[in-house]
Amino acid sequence: MRIPRWIVSVAVLAMAVWIAQAEPVTANGIKAIVHDSVITYGEVEVATAQAAEFLQRQYRNSPSTLLAKLSEVRTNTLEQQVQRQLILRDFAQAGYNLPESFVDEAVAERIRERFGNDPVKFTRTLQADGITREKFRQQLREQIIVEILRSKNVFQEAVLSPHKIEKYYRENRDKYQVEDQVKLRMIVINKATTAEAAQAQKLAEEIVFKLKEGATFTEMGEEIAAVNPRAQFRDWGWVNKSVLKDELAAVAFKLKAGERSDIIDLPEACYLLLVDEVRPAHTTPLNELRDEIERNLLLEERARLQQRYIEKLRAKTFIRYF
Repeated sequence: MRIPRWIVSVAVLAMAVWIAQAEPVTANGIKAIVHDSVITYGEVEVATAQAAEFLQRQYRNSPSTLLAKLSEVRTNTLEQQVQRQLILRDFAQAGYNLPESFVDEAVAERIRERFGNDPVKFTRTLQADGITREKFRQQLREQIIVEILRSKNVFQEAVLSPHKIEKYYRENRDKYQVEDQVKLRMIVINKATTAEAAQAQKLAEEIVFKLKEGATFTEMGEEIAAVNPRAQFRDWGWVNKSVLKDELAAVAFKLKAGERSDIIDLPEACYLLLVDEVRPAHTTPLNELRDEIERNLLLEERARLQQRYIEKLRAKTFIRYF
């Protein structure tokens, strides 16, 4: 008897998931020690459960890819938890103090945000997640500590001078080259059959006639699109040649600002184009890019500072992986 392919696929997937999950086998199995803090297998599994479920759906037909992705997620999650413990230890060693009243206010605010001040709903949600109120409070307290120290050691340190932004722009001008562009509006009348082709041509000619009589391009485009299911009107904004079909680009980029094309009759549709503005090839000026460049450089600088901060903590802390 031949076994159906779908049964084989399901069996292979199930085996892949079982293998991927068959790491240190108990929930209390140790995955890492950071000084005197233990990170267990169960903690990593809980933290990755949602991502693992998503991956199992996404890669259900590719067991080998699923294995690799699950391993990657677990590794990244464990590393995040190690870094969390490093930061919490740094907080304790530095002798910082987080007032309990501050934590109480944060807990109350979180309850208001998620549960609308409904303590019963809050308690039931914690029970469903297998978390006590004290555990929830502790997790939130640790989250606040991590955010405070990351802000102090990463975000507050990440400062960019205008000179650095300008230097990056000068060294990367090629990235900001823009080819010729036109600001384009288009009326399209689609045709799927020979009969529709004749009708499309006739309709396009009627539109051209009304345009010559004084109707605006947008008025005609919106009117035709509203009453004819085969017609479309679109304001493209600024476009490059590569965005358009070759036959349309050849016409659009010969038009001057304010000029309209004749009917462009192609096998799939009749087109009418209107070019509002023309912009020759140029380099985007720095004043239009400053905010974007600053955001990207800040992200890079924060990543560098985060890595430096964690490496400094690693250098003075006992860490062991299992």
